Amino acid sequence: LQKGLDNMEFETYYQPQIDLNSNKIIGVEALVRWNTENGFISPNKFIPAAEVSGQIYDLERRIINGVLKQKKKWEEQGHKDLTVSINLSGKSLISKTDFERIETILSSYDVDYSTVTFEITETAAISNINLAIKGLNTLREKGLKIALDDFGTGYSSITYLHKLPIDIIKLDKSYIDIRGALKNSAIAKFIVMLSHDLGLKVLAEGIETLEQLEYLKSIGCDYGQGYYI
Repeated sequence: LQKGLDNMEFETYYQPQIDLNSNKIIGVEALVRWNTENGFISPNKFIPAAEVSGQIYDLERRIINGVLKQKKKWEEQGHKDLTVSINLSGKSLISKTDFERIETILSSYDVDYSTVTFEITETAAISNINLAIKGLNTLREKGLKIALDDFGTGYSSITYLHKLPIDIIKLDKSYIDIRGALKNSAIAKFIVMLSHDLGLKVLAEGIETLEQLEYLKSIGCDYGQGYYI
């Protein structure tokens, strides 16, 4: 990991997010990829390792810096409404020192933060719920939006849903695999309905087929992303 950081091997890719009603791109999610001389290493491998080693802080700050620099360029090119989503690790969210460093980065860029979203996972948020709420409120005061990623994969999502200061629910891809899975489609429909009742938007991730896309439109899902798109 340290060699990869020293050699600037980590790259940011942007996956488009669309409005399911208009089919227009409304934003992108910044995804970090590790491109070594032997090929790509999956984030599923290096992110957990970086969190254990503590290198996640350095990696995350580099990503945020790079994304905000790109956001500034896009705004200067006239793409001011394009939302950029950045994943925020649970460790940074509840670490006073590292969270303050992220705040310093945010204060150094003159961009429209109402079109910047930080994504957090449920497990990250509930590991220290009070610190998480404090940090998320600080980000929202700067104008940023908060998305709860991988919603529905944990056991306490609904319990904490009303406690966390969030704006968007990201529907986990496991619930949009609707081929013969009536339970999945029923849960997806329930999550969309519940989120809308709470005044939240829903973004489905992992859309890989036209069938999934059409189904999500039919149940009123707001936004989507995935390889099909």
